[in-house]
Amino acid sequence: MATRKARATASKTIADETVELPPRARIMKSAHALFYGQGIRGVGVEAVAAAADTNKMTLYRHFSSKDELVAAYLREVAAEIEASWDRIGARHKDDPRGHILAWLREMGRQMERPESRGCPITNAAIELPDASHPGRQVIEEHKRGMRRRFAENAKQAGLKRADMIAEQLLLMLDGAGVSLQTIGHDHGPMSTLLKHAEWLLEMDAAK
Repeated sequence: MATRKARATASKTIADETVELPPRARIMKSAHALFYGQGIRGVGVEAVAAAADTNKMTLYRHFSSKDELVAAYLREVAAEIEASWDRIGARHKDDPRGHILAWLREMGRQMERPESRGCPITNAAIELPDASHPGRQVIEEHKRGMRRRFAENAKQAGLKRADMIAEQLLLMLDGAGVSLQTIGHDHGPMSTLLKHAEWLLEMDAAK
């Protein structure tokens, strides 16, 4: 009963915030809030439509299936993350190492908010094991892209093991996001990530 009431309250809040938006935008905003807050598998299209103050018929006019809605949600999330990389990179044009650390610091600020459940892309990967799911394809492309960005910056910084460092940074970032949900914010997994990232970049540069 408490869970049902909480979901109803969340849906009403989302509907109040999206009332001025067109239907597709309302659906996407609702999908972001519900998929991230309650999990992809735990949220049906009925809940998304209700939160968007619309109906299933309208939702299916914009998205052919829940899988397609999930993929659209993940594409928007990935685009936001990648845009933050580019935005921070513009402030560190001559400092590729500083770019990496500044971006990780920004991810830390985002994920250590009280309402955070870690990285939405990583969370979705756990929920979507089927390689044929359109959302899974978005996840894998995004993660490969982030590894490539780390490697390019590491090479520009003159680091000797740029590809290995990129893999380690991605593993640590994913691990920190999961740790937020297993050991909580109080233990500071994102702060720990930044310390380890700094150490990793310094160690390679010193070799």
